[in-house]
Amino acid sequence: MKVTFLGTGTSQGVPVIGCTCGVCSSLDFRDKRLRTSIHLEVDGLSIIFDSGPDFRQQVLRENITKLDALIFTHEHKDHTAGMDDIRSFNFLQKQDIPIYARHNVIDQLKREFAYIFSDTKYPGIPKVDIKEIDNTPFVINTTEIIPIEVTHFMLPVYGYRIKDFTYITDAKTISDTEKEKIKGSKTLVINALQIKEHPSHMTLDEAIALAKEINAETTYFIHLSHNMGTHKKVAQLLPENIEIAYDGLKIEV
Repeated sequence: MKVTFLGTGTSQGVPVIGCTCGVCSSLDFRDKRLRTSIHLEVDGLSIIFDSGPDFRQQVLRENITKLDALIFTHEHKDHTAGMDDIRSFNFLQKQDIPIYARHNVIDQLKREFAYIFSDTKYPGIPKVDIKEIDNTPFVINTTEIIPIEVTHFMLPVYGYRIKDFTYITDAKTISDTEKEKIKGSKTLVINALQIKEHPSHMTLDEAIALAKEINAETTYFIHLSHNMGTHKKVAQLLPENIEIAYDGLKIEV
């Protein structure tokens, strides 16, 4: 299974004029973070998790020419705003693109992209095949995907486990029941927004604590805000087997 980190950043903590944290002026390509999303190649499938505002740029950068499924974690705009750009895959594949999401995410998509779901279909609009999911495993072709419900302040968000790989974004807390689904993963991807306390995202220390609890072979941190600091600086704070992901990073799991 091949994982490509399409984006590892967030809309929170956007750089401002006069900022002195060093991220906006950094020449390190690892500090150029688009909104969080990943591309998974597994069992012949090409799957993308979330389509944020940078979706088109990310797909073009990685030369992704096939999309078998788009799976959403939750309904916030930094994870859904780019869905319109799946129309290119409609053109290439001559088919509707399967969209997997829980009911409240689907409701939000229907409001935000009403023209896609209208009874009157305008020529050239994206064509989707909605697949409603809940907190039970589902299968795409022969690949099982296990939802993991986490809490993002008061909003339920789905992370996902595929084989020995677990992907979680926008989490603050995870129940013991849901943690059981994660345990045994060889590779864990988890959000770590910033060093200071935050009401809806794990801090760096909280993410490190979870990584140690799960004890995966390798853990990658994503959904990094501008306030986290530079890649080089944060990497120095991390224990062994925990890494900061960056846009364009490719791993085999």
